[in-house]
Amino acid sequence: MIKTIKAYRKPRLVTDMKDMLNLAFTDFADKDLYIYKENGEEKHYTRRNMYNDVAALGTAFAEIGIGKDKIAVIGEANPYYMTAYYAAINGGGVIIPLDKEISEEQIVNFLNLSEASAIVYTGSFNGRLTKHADELTTLKYFIPIAPSETECGDNIISMAKMIERGNSALAQGKREFVDHVIDPDAMCGLIFTSGTTGTSKGVMLSHRNLATAVNACIHAMEYDDRDRLVSVLPMNHTYEVTCGHLSVYLIGASVFLNDSLKYVLRNIAAFKPTALVMVPLFLETMHKKVWDEIEKKNLTGKVRAAIKISNGLLKLGIDKRDTFFSQITNAFGGNLRTIVCGGAPISPHIIDDFYAFGINVIEGYGITECSPLLAVNLPGKPVRKSVGKAVLGCEVMIDKTEGEETGEICARGDNVMLGYYKNEEATAEVFTEDGWFRTGDIGYMDKKGNIYITGRKKNVIILSNGKNIFPEEIEEHLAKCSLIKECVVVGRANANGDVVITAVIYPGEELTAEKTVEELRDMIKAEINTINRSLPAYKQVREIDIRTTEFEKTTTRKIKRFLVK
Repeated sequence: MIKTIKAYRKPRLVTDMKDMLNLAFTDFADKDLYIYKENGEEKHYTRRNMYNDVAALGTAFAEIGIGKDKIAVIGEANPYYMTAYYAAINGGGVIIPLDKEISEEQIVNFLNLSEASAIVYTGSFNGRLTKHADELTTLKYFIPIAPSETECGDNIISMAKMIERGNSALAQGKREFVDHVIDPDAMCGLIFTSGTTGTSKGVMLSHRNLATAVNACIHAMEYDDRDRLVSVLPMNHTYEVTCGHLSVYLIGASVFLNDSLKYVLRNIAAFKPTALVMVPLFLETMHKKVWDEIEKKNLTGKVRAAIKISNGLLKLGIDKRDTFFSQITNAFGGNLRTIVCGGAPISPHIIDDFYAFGINVIEGYGITECSPLLAVNLPGKPVRKSVGKAVLGCEVMIDKTEGEETGEICARGDNVMLGYYKNEEATAEVFTEDGWFRTGDIGYMDKKGNIYITGRKKNVIILSNGKNIFPEEIEEHLAKCSLIKECVVVGRANANGDVVITAVIYPGEELTAEKTVEELRDMIKAEINTINRSLPAYKQVREIDIRTTEFEKTTTRKIKRFLVK
């Protein structure tokens, strides 16, 4: 039995983001939305602050003539990041959240491609963007959230000045922004995908798309205004925005904005969240930290025994996890009940361990083009190795040929994007004639509607004998090897021209510092040989390539597979 708080208070479903802002303001005006640190001082930002600042900023956008234009935003976690987000989309404009880790050249390219009129940015981008002013063909305004004294010019207006200007216009009765009527099917978001496959497309999302995803999120999760979260993912990521900001705003929960990846675990312990939204790599880091601490204290055997006893008691309806594992859960603040995780496969043993400690890991599935939610396991009803059932407002089907067990996962619903920006050819490629969106993921669905992902269509390895191998399946087996920290399975041609399954492996900083590449290869090969014996011959790893540095990753910590040849 999984412990949950009973009688969750669910808000009504919303029709668009303006409707969402109004509803949450009515219900939770003075409840903390964001808690964050600025110059070492803890600050609080309520829904009333957000509601008023959005009205002022949106009005200022209209006053300077960009209220219905495209406005980009870039930088670290900051309340005013989302202020810009809401102000852009609720006045008839379009928000373009950019990845803070991309190069300045890429930023310029995306701003020009999208025809952005302004960019809002945090302090780390002061001076970095204005120096490219001559290259930006459509950009009219730079709007720094925390301006530096060295930046000045008629086209540089600070966030504070913009809000001041908007409030002045509102006082004069100017209501173009606040009276704007939302077109639910017009583009309001332009999201450039992270490009793990080597390409980046502009995904066009509407208010209807975002509202459908928010409704699906609050319908599936058991969260309300009593919950506290810590935001750890980049704010440009659709998964983080939908599940960690838009939905959280609506239900009345509070979010601590993590100020550095270095301090994630420290901030989690200090803020004492009840829930987290993250990707598997963060979860794996937390899991490793737990077991490293247990091992340092020579308690591994005792903890394993306690897990066995506790799991046995759970089967009898007796839950003693708070008693047995409080020292472990206190490292995460002591209140953590659930972790929603998506973006990549999660090792089942990690989910099992967290459940044993009293923390329920809820695995879901999404893709930017679907705003991003497609499926999620329900709290208290997780299905092992499944990403759950299709969410509210979305249909899922498996496009497979007769006789095949798996096929391409396809989705249809109000969460599915409008298309790719200025790319009709790419848009046509991903939609079937009858309107299903092709995700590019391969999987199957059981009789109860639970979805299982087995691989990525673009990653498929075609062997010389015609067999199709999905590397994710083999990587899941290799993840059990204690000597492997990261790995990517690829197909490489040997001297005879035959494609063979090759594991490119990064053992981790500690092992690479202690052992030579040859020593590591021999040690890892022995473990992989054991794994190979459990696999069909055509799926066995034949070659090993040892890396001494970790793989290059996106800001959401996904390995850029296209760089691994």
